[in-house]
Amino acid sequence: MLRSQRKKQMRNIGLLLLRVGLGIMFMLHGYPKVFGGPEMWSQVGSSLQSIGIGFAPMFFGFMAGIIEFFGGLFLLLGLFFVPSVLLLLIVMLVATFTHLGAGDPFTLYSHSIELGIVFLSLLFIGSGKYNLDKKLEKRRRRY
Repeated sequence: MLRSQRKKQMRNIGLLLLRVGLGIMFMLHGYPKVFGGPEMWSQVGSSLQSIGIGFAPMFFGFMAGIIEFFGGLFLLLGLFFVPSVLLLLIVMLVATFTHLGAGDPFTLYSHSIELGIVFLSLLFIGSGKYNLDKKLEKRRRRY
């Protein structure tokens, strides 16, 4: 009994470490995109032309930055876990297909595939015990 509780505890700590680590990295990756201004947003969004999306590059670049930065923050906190992971998964899929459409070598898009696999897995695994979603849910039940 104690061994299974210990294993469950270690699993939850592992999920917390994964969430915090990935969350920080995505915040760092999204920060320059969000706060880079219209030039940065247009540059990021214009990369979508390789998959046939040539309209509103500023909007799409800004949205990519917002999803990366705030998705990373929410992932770190375990807040809005499922929507955050879904949006981050979509960003990784778009990044992968953008690189494929541009004819880039595998080494440039393998990282987005790997992270996509991690986010897809997290949808099945969940956020673990230590997250704000559970705290908010408990608080809602009391009222």
